[in-house]
Amino acid sequence: MVFQDYALFPHLSVNENIAFGLHINKEEKNRKINELIELVDLAGYEDRYPHELSGGQQQRVALARALAPEPDLLLLDEPFSNLDAELRNRLSLDIRKILKSLGISSILVTHDQKEAFAMSDHIGVIDQGRIQQWGTPYDLYHEPLNHFVACFIGQGSFIKAVTLTPDTFESELGIIQGNRAYNWPKDTQVEILIRPDDVVYQPESKLTARVSSKIFAGTSTQYQLTLESGTTIDALFPSHQDFLIDSVIPVELDAEHLIAYEIAHNSP
Repeated sequence: MVFQDYALFPHLSVNENIAFGLHINKEEKNRKINELIELVDLAGYEDRYPHELSGGQQQRVALARALAPEPDLLLLDEPFSNLDAELRNRLSLDIRKILKSLGISSILVTHDQKEAFAMSDHIGVIDQGRIQQWGTPYDLYHEPLNHFVACFIGQGSFIKAVTLTPDTFESELGIIQGNRAYNWPKDTQVEILIRPDDVVYQPESKLTARVSSKIFAGTSTQYQLTLESGTTIDALFPSHQDFLIDSVIPVELDAEHLIAYEIAHNSP
Protein backbone atom coordinates (compact mmCIF):
# COMPACT_ATOMS: atom_id res chain seq x y z
CA MET A 1 0.00 0.00 0.00
CA VAL A 2 1.12 3.55 -0.79
CA PHE A 3 -0.25 5.86 1.89
CA GLN A 4 -1.49 9.40 1.42
CA ASP A 5 1.27 10.76 3.68
CA TYR A 6 3.76 8.12 2.36
CA ALA A 7 4.41 6.84 5.94
CA LEU A 8 8.15 6.52 5.37
CA PHE A 9 10.31 5.55 8.35
CA PRO A 10 12.17 8.78 9.22
CA HIS A 11 15.14 6.97 10.79
CA LEU A 12 15.74 4.78 7.73
CA SER A 13 17.50 5.72 4.50
CA VAL A 14 15.94 5.34 1.06
CA ASN A 15 17.58 1.92 0.67
CA GLU A 16 16.44 0.82 4.13
CA ASN A 17 12.86 1.99 3.58
CA ILE A 18 12.64 0.03 0.34
CA ALA A 19 14.17 -3.05 1.97
CA PHE A 20 11.78 -3.04 4.92
CA GLY A 21 9.37 -5.65 3.53
CA LEU A 22 11.99 -7.84 1.88
CA HIS A 23 12.79 -11.09 3.70
CA ILE A 24 15.36 -12.57 1.36
CA ASN A 25 19.14 -13.07 1.43
CA LYS A 26 21.38 -9.99 1.34
CA GLU A 27 22.59 -10.45 -2.23
CA GLU A 28 19.09 -10.84 -3.62
CA LYS A 29 17.87 -7.95 -1.49
CA ASN A 30 20.55 -5.60 -2.83
CA ARG A 31 19.72 -6.62 -6.39
CA LYS A 32 16.04 -5.93 -5.84
CA ILE A 33 16.71 -2.54 -4.22
CA ASN A 34 18.98 -1.48 -7.07
CA GLU A 35 16.32 -2.46 -9.63
CA LEU A 36 13.67 -0.44 -7.83
CA ILE A 37 15.95 2.56 -7.38
CA GLU A 38 16.46 2.64 -11.14
CA LEU A 39 12.79 2.01 -11.81
CA VAL A 40 11.61 5.01 -9.76
CA ASP A 41 14.52 7.20 -10.89
CA LEU A 42 16.17 7.71 -7.49
CA ALA A 43 19.76 6.80 -8.36
CA GLY A 44 22.11 8.85 -6.18
CA TYR A 45 19.59 9.20 -3.34
CA GLU A 46 20.05 5.74 -1.82
CA ASP A 47 21.61 6.93 1.45
CA ARG A 48 19.41 9.97 2.04
CA TYR A 49 16.72 10.13 4.70
CA PRO A 50 13.08 11.13 4.06
CA HIS A 51 13.53 14.68 5.43
CA GLU A 52 16.28 15.21 2.85
CA LEU A 53 13.94 14.44 -0.05
CA SER A 54 11.31 16.45 -1.92
CA GLY A 55 7.67 15.43 -1.79
CA GLY A 56 7.90 13.80 -5.20
CA GLN A 57 10.99 11.84 -4.21
CA GLN A 58 9.34 10.66 -0.99
CA GLN A 59 6.38 9.50 -3.02
CA ARG A 60 8.70 7.48 -5.28
CA VAL A 61 10.32 5.85 -2.25
CA ALA A 62 6.90 4.88 -0.91
CA LEU A 63 6.03 3.37 -4.29
CA ALA A 64 9.31 1.43 -4.46
CA ARG A 65 8.78 0.09 -0.92
CA ALA A 66 5.28 -1.09 -1.85
CA LEU A 67 6.53 -2.72 -5.07
CA ALA A 68 9.48 -4.47 -3.43
CA PRO A 69 7.61 -7.63 -2.26
CA GLU A 70 6.12 -7.96 -5.79
CA PRO A 71 2.47 -7.68 -4.71
CA ASP A 72 -0.40 -9.02 -6.79
CA LEU A 73 -2.41 -5.91 -5.99
CA LEU A 74 -1.20 -2.41 -5.12
CA LEU A 75 -3.39 -0.02 -3.11
CA LEU A 76 -2.83 3.74 -3.51
CA ASP A 77 -4.62 6.03 -1.08
CA GLU A 78 -4.67 9.53 -2.64
CA PRO A 79 -0.91 9.29 -3.17
CA PHE A 80 -0.59 12.62 -4.99
CA SER A 81 -2.75 14.84 -2.77
CA ASN A 82 0.25 16.47 -1.05
CA LEU A 83 1.95 17.43 -4.32
CA ASP A 84 1.58 20.50 -6.50
CA ALA A 85 -0.48 20.17 -9.70
CA GLU A 86 2.40 19.96 -12.18
CA LEU A 87 4.28 17.32 -10.16
CA ARG A 88 1.06 15.40 -9.57
CA ASN A 89 0.37 15.17 -13.29
CA ARG A 90 3.91 14.10 -14.11
CA LEU A 91 4.15 11.47 -11.38
CA SER A 92 0.74 10.00 -12.13
CA LEU A 93 1.84 9.29 -15.70
CA ASP A 94 5.22 7.96 -14.53
CA ILE A 95 3.63 5.62 -12.02
CA ARG A 96 1.06 4.37 -14.52
CA LYS A 97 3.94 3.52 -16.87
CA ILE A 98 5.81 1.70 -14.07
CA LEU A 99 2.77 -0.34 -13.03
CA LYS A 100 1.99 -1.24 -16.64
CA SER A 101 5.58 -2.36 -17.21
CA LEU A 102 5.41 -4.61 -14.15
CA GLY A 103 1.92 -5.90 -14.88
CA ILE A 104 0.66 -5.06 -11.39
CA SER A 105 -3.03 -4.36 -10.85
CA SER A 106 -3.77 -1.34 -8.68
CA ILE A 107 -6.66 0.30 -6.87
CA LEU A 108 -6.37 4.08 -6.65
CA VAL A 109 -8.58 6.15 -4.35
CA THR A 110 -8.77 9.80 -5.39
CA HIS A 111 -11.06 12.83 -5.41
CA ASP A 112 -9.26 14.25 -8.44
CA GLN A 113 -11.05 13.31 -11.66
CA LYS A 114 -8.13 14.28 -13.89
CA GLU A 115 -5.91 12.01 -11.81
CA ALA A 116 -8.39 9.15 -12.09
CA PHE A 117 -8.68 9.61 -15.86
CA ALA A 118 -4.89 9.76 -16.28
CA MET A 119 -4.13 6.70 -14.14
CA SER A 120 -6.99 4.29 -14.63
CA ASP A 121 -8.19 1.74 -17.14
CA HIS A 122 -11.49 1.45 -15.23
CA ILE A 123 -13.12 3.78 -12.70
CA GLY A 124 -15.85 3.30 -10.12
CA VAL A 125 -17.91 6.35 -9.15
CA ILE A 126 -19.06 6.02 -5.54
CA ASP A 127 -21.91 7.91 -3.86
CA GLN A 128 -23.27 7.22 -0.39
CA GLY A 129 -21.10 4.11 -0.18
CA ARG A 130 -22.48 2.58 -3.39
CA ILE A 131 -20.84 2.23 -6.78
CA GLN A 132 -23.05 4.19 -9.17
CA GLN A 133 -21.14 3.18 -12.29
CA TRP A 134 -18.10 1.12 -13.18
CA GLY A 135 -16.47 1.57 -16.56
CA THR A 136 -13.74 3.10 -18.65
CA PRO A 137 -13.02 6.83 -18.32
CA TYR A 138 -14.48 7.30 -21.82
CA ASP A 139 -17.73 5.53 -20.92
CA LEU A 140 -18.14 7.42 -17.66
CA TYR A 141 -17.83 10.73 -19.48
CA HIS A 142 -19.86 9.91 -22.59
CA GLU A 143 -22.23 7.24 -21.25
CA PRO A 144 -23.15 8.24 -17.65
CA LEU A 145 -25.76 5.81 -16.34
CA ASN A 146 -27.60 8.29 -14.13
CA HIS A 147 -27.98 11.95 -13.28
CA PHE A 148 -25.47 11.78 -10.42
CA VAL A 149 -22.67 10.36 -12.58
CA ALA A 150 -23.44 12.88 -15.33
CA CYS A 151 -23.12 15.75 -12.85
CA PHE A 152 -20.10 14.34 -11.05
CA ILE A 153 -17.93 13.39 -14.02
CA GLY A 154 -16.58 16.29 -16.02
CA GLN A 155 -18.36 19.58 -16.43
CA GLY A 156 -21.79 19.98 -17.84
CA SER A 157 -25.13 21.78 -17.81
CA PHE A 158 -28.68 20.54 -18.20
CA ILE A 159 -31.35 22.08 -20.38
CA LYS A 160 -35.01 21.08 -20.45
CA ALA A 161 -36.52 19.59 -23.59
CA VAL A 162 -39.40 17.44 -24.83
CA THR A 163 -39.20 14.39 -27.08
CA LEU A 164 -40.34 14.62 -30.69
CA THR A 165 -39.08 11.21 -31.82
CA PRO A 166 -36.98 8.58 -30.03
CA ASP A 167 -33.77 10.40 -31.00
CA THR A 168 -34.98 14.01 -31.49
CA PHE A 169 -35.82 16.68 -28.93
CA GLU A 170 -37.15 20.22 -28.96
CA SER A 171 -35.42 22.66 -26.61
CA GLU A 172 -34.56 26.33 -26.23
CA LEU A 173 -31.41 25.49 -28.18
CA GLY A 174 -33.58 24.37 -31.08
CA ILE A 175 -34.26 20.90 -32.46
CA ILE A 176 -31.59 18.50 -31.21
CA GLN A 177 -31.01 15.11 -32.80
CA GLY A 178 -28.69 12.63 -31.18
CA ASN A 179 -27.10 9.34 -32.13
CA ARG A 180 -29.23 7.13 -29.89
CA ALA A 181 -32.89 6.32 -29.47
CA TYR A 182 -34.86 6.47 -26.23
CA ASN A 183 -38.09 4.60 -25.52
CA TRP A 184 -40.02 7.58 -24.17
CA PRO A 185 -43.30 8.60 -25.83
CA LYS A 186 -43.66 11.90 -27.69
CA ASP A 187 -43.73 15.04 -25.49
CA THR A 188 -41.91 13.37 -22.60
CA GLN A 189 -40.16 16.04 -20.54
CA VAL A 190 -36.44 15.41 -20.25
CA GLU A 191 -33.17 17.02 -19.29
CA ILE A 192 -30.34 16.97 -21.82
CA LEU A 193 -26.72 16.98 -20.69
CA ILE A 194 -24.67 19.67 -22.42
CA ARG A 195 -20.89 19.37 -22.15
CA PRO A 196 -18.79 22.54 -22.59
CA ASP A 197 -17.31 21.19 -25.81
CA ASP A 198 -20.82 20.59 -27.23
CA VAL A 199 -21.36 24.36 -27.56
CA VAL A 200 -19.58 26.00 -30.47
CA TYR A 201 -19.28 29.55 -31.74
CA GLN A 202 -21.14 29.80 -35.05
CA PRO A 203 -21.35 33.26 -36.67
CA GLU A 204 -24.26 32.20 -38.90
CA SER A 205 -26.40 30.87 -36.05
CA LYS A 206 -29.65 32.62 -35.07
CA LEU A 207 -29.29 31.35 -31.51
CA THR A 208 -27.51 33.82 -29.25
CA ALA A 209 -26.23 33.83 -25.68
CA ARG A 210 -24.74 36.44 -23.38
CA VAL A 211 -21.27 35.94 -21.95
CA SER A 212 -21.71 35.87 -18.14
CA SER A 213 -18.15 34.94 -17.16
CA LYS A 214 -14.92 33.64 -18.63
CA ILE A 215 -11.84 31.80 -17.41
CA PHE A 216 -8.74 31.93 -19.59
CA ALA A 217 -6.78 28.65 -19.55
CA GLY A 218 -4.09 29.13 -22.17
CA THR A 219 -5.12 26.96 -25.11
CA SER A 220 -8.81 27.41 -24.33
CA THR A 221 -11.22 29.73 -22.55
CA GLN A 222 -14.15 28.49 -20.51
CA TYR A 223 -17.26 30.64 -20.78
CA GLN A 224 -20.51 30.68 -18.88
CA LEU A 225 -23.24 31.66 -21.29
CA THR A 226 -26.74 32.84 -20.41
CA LEU A 227 -29.55 32.02 -22.83
CA GLU A 228 -32.58 34.27 -23.38
CA SER A 229 -34.59 32.18 -20.91
CA GLY A 230 -32.01 32.79 -18.18
CA THR A 231 -30.63 29.25 -18.37
CA THR A 232 -26.84 29.13 -18.06
CA ILE A 233 -24.59 26.71 -19.91
CA ASP A 234 -20.83 26.23 -19.97
CA ALA A 235 -18.84 26.46 -23.19
CA LEU A 236 -15.21 25.76 -24.01
CA PHE A 237 -13.81 27.72 -26.97
CA PRO A 238 -10.28 27.94 -28.40
CA SER A 239 -8.57 30.86 -26.68
CA HIS A 240 -8.32 32.87 -29.90
CA GLN A 241 -12.12 33.12 -29.83
CA ASP A 242 -12.04 35.92 -27.26
CA PHE A 243 -15.31 37.54 -26.21
CA LEU A 244 -16.00 40.29 -23.69
CA ILE A 245 -18.17 39.87 -20.62
CA ASP A 246 -21.80 40.84 -21.39
CA SER A 247 -21.27 40.54 -25.13
CA VAL A 248 -23.92 38.59 -27.06
CA ILE A 249 -22.56 35.92 -29.37
CA PRO A 250 -24.09 33.45 -31.86
CA VAL A 251 -23.71 29.82 -30.85
CA GLU A 252 -25.02 26.42 -31.80
CA LEU A 253 -25.10 22.98 -30.28
CA ASP A 254 -22.89 20.28 -31.76
CA ALA A 255 -23.88 17.36 -29.53
CA GLU A 256 -24.25 14.27 -31.66
CA HIS A 257 -23.39 12.16 -28.60
CA LEU A 258 -26.62 12.97 -26.79
CA ILE A 259 -27.38 12.08 -23.16
CA ALA A 260 -30.91 12.66 -21.83
CA TYR A 261 -32.75 11.82 -18.62
CA GLU A 262 -36.49 11.76 -18.07
CA ILE A 263 -37.70 14.36 -15.57
CA ALA A 264 -39.44 12.54 -12.71
CA HIS A 265 -42.82 13.92 -11.67
CA ASN A 266 -44.04 13.19 -8.16
CA SER A 267 -47.63 12.08 -7.84
CA PRO A 268 -49.92 14.44 -5.84
